[in-house]
Amino acid sequence: MKKFLQSWIICTLAVLVAVNVVNGIHYARQDWPALLAASLLLGILNAVVRPILFFMALPLLIFTLGLFRFVINALLLYFVGSLLQPYFYVDSFWAAFKGALVISIVSVVLNTLTGTGDSRVRFGRHRRPPGQGPKGGGPVIDI
Repeated sequence: MKKFLQSWIICTLAVLVAVNVVNGIHYARQDWPALLAASLLLGILNAVVRPILFFMALPLLIFTLGLFRFVINALLLYFVGSLLQPYFYVDSFWAAFKGALVISIVSVVLNTLTGTGDSRVRFGRHRRPPGQGPKGGGPVIDI
């Protein structure tokens, strides 16, 4: 439950940044529940519909080296805007595309800072394997 709330808060903050940065994405300023509903609906669609769309668009994803995923994210954001029309709306596909880019960047940064994302970065020094002299067998790269 804690991870769900953290990811929902991060998604809400990312959508809030996109609303303030991108012209063409709007929500009723007095209506915070609309922003929360939009981020919740976007999170649900990202969890349920997005993997299906990725599978269906797999040839395009491979051909474009993964850049088509931004189009899928924009379509989902545009769909959320059309569902919540009077309270949260997106003017055009290009506004949704820019908003999806902003939401992706902000989400990656916040997930990295809070440690809730799937990616982990670890720095460390490794000792030389035993049995090698001072000259060694060359550098050791652990991946």
